[in-house]
Amino acid sequence: MSAETQSKPKVIGYLPDDRPPVGAMLSLGFQQFLTMFPATVLVAILTKFDIGVTLLASGLGTIIALLVSKRKIPMYYGSSFSYIAVVITVMNKFAPACYGDPTQFYCADGVRIVQVGILLTAVFEILIGFLIMRIGKAALDKILPPIVTGSMAMVIGIALANAALGNAGNWAAADVAWRTWLVAFITLIATILFSVYLRGKGLMGMLPILFGAIFGYLVSIPFGLVHFENVVSAAWIAVPKFTFPAFTNPEAWGMALSIALIFIATVPESTAHLYQMSLYIDMLAGELGRKPFEIKKLIGLNLVADGSDDLIVGMLGGCAGTNYGENNSLMAITRNYSTAVLMTAGVMAIVIGFFGKLVALINTMPAAVVGGLSIYLFGIIGMQGVALIQSEKVNLFDPKQLAVGAVILICGIGGNLALANGLFPFKIPALFPSGIPAIVFAAILGILLNLIFVIFKTPEVSGE
Repeated sequence: MSAETQSKPKVIGYLPDDRPPVGAMLSLGFQQFLTMFPATVLVAILTKFDIGVTLLASGLGTIIALLVSKRKIPMYYGSSFSYIAVVITVMNKFAPACYGDPTQFYCADGVRIVQVGILLTAVFEILIGFLIMRIGKAALDKILPPIVTGSMAMVIGIALANAALGNAGNWAAADVAWRTWLVAFITLIATILFSVYLRGKGLMGMLPILFGAIFGYLVSIPFGLVHFENVVSAAWIAVPKFTFPAFTNPEAWGMALSIALIFIATVPESTAHLYQMSLYIDMLAGELGRKPFEIKKLIGLNLVADGSDDLIVGMLGGCAGTNYGENNSLMAITRNYSTAVLMTAGVMAIVIGFFGKLVALINTMPAAVVGGLSIYLFGIIGMQGVALIQSEKVNLFDPKQLAVGAVILICGIGGNLALANGLFPFKIPALFPSGIPAIVFAAILGILLNLIFVIFKTPEVSGE
């Protein structure tokens, strides 16, 4: 053996079709589970979905999505923050007493309505996936350009400000408000510091939300905000609270359409994740002397997989899903893109969904801690909309682009702030009998305005 061969470093990493040894499979799988856990559970807490069902559906949905993609696209699916605002609207309309009661952690009446919306989202994603596979992504980009999707992401994030500040202290009783606000901002600052100073530190750098939640939780104990009575009485093993979608409720379909239209913001997010993963995977394949996988060409199949995940969570009663950027980052750091590892993580999520004591313990998380985390996370959603517009080099000196973005922002954000119940007073029988939710109205108006510019060409101006 030559000295050159001996000195050449061994390339370590797993490609999508690789199956690591059992020990590596379990440890890498647990890291993937741990990475998705904080954000996925937080969405369930905020929307009062059952945590056990959400974990189980996350794992099962991931496994199904991997099988649908023929194990070519390594993605883990967790709860999506993009749907929170419209889900909270549903909860306040169909389960107000439950959702407004701080002692309740699961609101079945609202969940059943949301399930119909998640299933409709799945149908949209699958149809768009097949459409892209047939005609290409360029046609979709004409209907949903970056100015529409980026502006909608901003609306979704900022529209959640009321929920974030409400949990942080605005909804608290006057005698404890100062404590909840203090804990919320301590949690917020700690989470930001973990996010910034642990970045690039391996697995630790992937878990700032978990560390922030734990830190805030510990701080809140001496303030008397944590109560363990339900943990003591909870069973060690408990069947998650599965629910059946409210297909027979005539009011469900209007809210379902409101929920499903949020896919406008999640499609570009999912596509961006696919492009990022393709780059890393093909780089590793080159180092290992193997053919590139080029999963960036599988945009349509990726959306079909996204829809398959939502079919599972929608039928079981879990939170609407998305493929997780946190898990993608962990794969890039560990150079592990094995779909077998992700399926192992999915099995772990399914099993842990039956741990009644763990679910009860998570439900002791004070609203103040949730609020502190939410201020940061919801703001990030809004800023990601800005980042999308920047990365796509949208010309904001173009009056067409400005008009579309301006209308979406004012109708979406302003509608949530200024209108009664966040509804535009345009009543549509069967679909929107009480009016159109501001986020949905903003999306529809933005898409229609953009289509006018696509169909009726505008004069080109020098410099555009």
